[in-house]
Amino acid sequence: MESEGSVHVEISELNARLSETGSVSPAIEPQTCSVETKNSSTADSVSQTRPAIRAPEKKLTLFALRLAVLEKAASGIGTLGFIWATVVLLGGFAITLDKTDFWFITVILLIEGTRIFSRSHELEWQHQATWSITDVGINSFRAIKSSSSSILRKVKTIFRPVFNSRKASNRSRKISGMMRQASRQNWDHKKMPSRTWTSSEVPLLPYAKWVFISRNVSKVLYWLQLASATACVVLSMIKLIHRNYGEIEKGDTDKRNRKSALIIFYSLALAEALLFLMEKAYWEWKVSFRKLLDEVNMECNLGESGMISIKRFFYDAYSKCVNGSIFDGLKMDMVSFAMELLDSNSPDEQFIGARILRKFATSKVFSDDTLQKIGINLSVMERLVEMLNWKDPQEEEIRYSATEILSKLAEKRQNSVRIAGIPGAMESISCLLHVSRSHGGATDQISEKRIIFDDENYGSWAFNHLGLLILKKLARDHDICGKIGNTRGLLPKIIDFMHAEERVLTDSSAAPSQILSVKRSLQVLKMLAGTAGTAGKQLRKEISEIVFTISYIRDILRYGKKHPQLQMLAIEVLTSLAIEEDATERIGSTGGVLKELFNIFFNEEMPENQSHVRVAAGEALSMLVLESKNDCQRILKLRMNQKLVKALESPLLRINAARILRNLCVYSGEDCFEQLKGLTDAGPAVLQAIMNEENKLLEVMVGVAACIFKFMSSQEASNTFKRVRFPESDLAYKLVQSLKNYQYPSIKVPNIRRHAIELAIWMMKDNEANILTFSRVGMQHELESVLDTTSELESFNIFSGTVGLCRHRTTIQTLVETAMKLLAEN
Repeated sequence: MESEGSVHVEISELNARLSETGSVSPAIEPQTCSVETKNSSTADSVSQTRPAIRAPEKKLTLFALRLAVLEKAASGIGTLGFIWATVVLLGGFAITLDKTDFWFITVILLIEGTRIFSRSHELEWQHQATWSITDVGINSFRAIKSSSSSILRKVKTIFRPVFNSRKASNRSRKISGMMRQASRQNWDHKKMPSRTWTSSEVPLLPYAKWVFISRNVSKVLYWLQLASATACVVLSMIKLIHRNYGEIEKGDTDKRNRKSALIIFYSLALAEALLFLMEKAYWEWKVSFRKLLDEVNMECNLGESGMISIKRFFYDAYSKCVNGSIFDGLKMDMVSFAMELLDSNSPDEQFIGARILRKFATSKVFSDDTLQKIGINLSVMERLVEMLNWKDPQEEEIRYSATEILSKLAEKRQNSVRIAGIPGAMESISCLLHVSRSHGGATDQISEKRIIFDDENYGSWAFNHLGLLILKKLARDHDICGKIGNTRGLLPKIIDFMHAEERVLTDSSAAPSQILSVKRSLQVLKMLAGTAGTAGKQLRKEISEIVFTISYIRDILRYGKKHPQLQMLAIEVLTSLAIEEDATERIGSTGGVLKELFNIFFNEEMPENQSHVRVAAGEALSMLVLESKNDCQRILKLRMNQKLVKALESPLLRINAARILRNLCVYSGEDCFEQLKGLTDAGPAVLQAIMNEENKLLEVMVGVAACIFKFMSSQEASNTFKRVRFPESDLAYKLVQSLKNYQYPSIKVPNIRRHAIELAIWMMKDNEANILTFSRVGMQHELESVLDTTSELESFNIFSGTVGLCRHRTTIQTLVETAMKLLAEN
């Protein structure tokens, strides 16, 4: 389910990479202080030595640089030739030039001057021709493709009616399979800015508009450039070979330098034209034969439709090299280029930018560098968050790309904080969850939940899954959890996705996307409910107050046998909610919750690899009966006493069974004495565990012993010790040894000294023999040591982070004083 679940959306590459991370567990014990080495903000900020970043686009920027060198060299020589002709030849020898030389020079100047001064305009036209996304298939670099095809074929391409072009474009997109059918239709008829033209579609003349749109003009200019350069080579070669520059009469000093001047001019013109043709030949060699653009596109993993992005990037780099310094294009990279496009007002540019960033952010090769660049650019992050609100079906893929990029960004805690700090970010993420309840109506009823499913025009489930995934990653930070709780309408949406009907949970053929939604909503709720501090208290209150929360969880516990992971998450949510008194009451009063937890806890048929679910159920039950008289009485009515006693003999269940038994004894109330008296059957198992175990198991067993022995008479207690075949003095020695072993409060077993003193007090009451035993083994000294080392750690039943919850009714100082008084009676 984690990595193979189908999202049931056919948009290109919408199969989300489900990077599932661990979530915050409710604290039953204080947590040890440790240094996080993974996913921590400190680790994120530490600079590490990285290998050189792989950047396929460097090939394009280097190619653009080399082309620009040839272009500028040709333009420089051409400009020199133009000046030479106008100043030296036409200015100095215009009258004395031969007629053919005059017209050759004039023609060369006209065609070369036009070519040189219109070169930038040709680049501009070619650049503008790449702005149309609908040309991904038919026009992918055809404007600069190989001249291996005949001129006639090129002309046909130029003058092909526009409807044929669109048909070919549609065929290409269909073959590419990069978008689902509805998305293709939407982008074929995409919404353009209503008050502006798309530059590639501008009709320059009112007639034959399909000829004079910019993308076709760029092709015309391309071929005119080649024709003019070829004509220049032919004319220059004719003159340089024949050298028929006219006769010079003897003694005519005005014409003596004419021949040399003409040779220099024709040589400059020839050199300039040859350099230009060399540039074009190099261009065609790299693009058409070496397939440079296809190679870079493949290395960038942009797919067939990515050719338009590669072409745009190359034209931008080439234009910068030609129009500015030849090194300007080297400063470009695909990520920065995509971020600039993302901030554009053009849907085409937004589409290109979003697609590039999504591809790079989800790539194993490029993701680290890409996410780092996006993460430090606040304006880009704000733009991505803004795109989450775009609900127009024509902008579906842009919105999806922005959503997936943000989900990858949120994996880093620093980025999570930046995302959450953007005004309106939580509201935008909430928009991704396509579930709603209508407002209004009678106050004595709740409107029906409505989850928006996929239709032929929009894939809602993909956004639901990614929205929950983003929330899950953001919820790792407790401060962000508070923001999630404060976002209007977000908590009810998350809880609505937790709902799973019996059919969905029991049917093996249920849609994986529905199970995935339930799982992710539970993961988010688990993190929110496990939040520490004031924010966590408020979140638990709000979650439990939503009337569907507990009943949805009950359904998962009841029908989710085929989905133990969902049961585990649901149980952990209950355990966290049970920290609050009001939530505990709501859980206990919801019919069937306690019963289903016990069913899971005692389920012997559950596979061994799912035993952790049983342990979690026991932990939840122990929390629910903690300081809850009503829940204790509800459990006693379920008649689970004997099963709990038997569970003390199970290595898997005994810790939580002991916790439940202790809490039942402490918090059920005096009116339940007769029902609790049956728990004394657990005495032998408890004593055996005390004598043989250590650490946490010793703590809980000493704790339950101190409670259940209070329901025994002295004769019953004596019989219990006889059954285990060791005297009470051995137990006294074990308790004193425990105090010695834990001279200071332990974060792993914070209540072991308290429970040991409670059991010692029970043993010494009305029993002089035990008082003498404790005095002999050094109990007085250990009690004095406890007084000197007590701390707040020993004053609480449970902990949330480093904050203690559920303070013990009796302080440990009072217990020590009581024990010392009993010792003094000797």
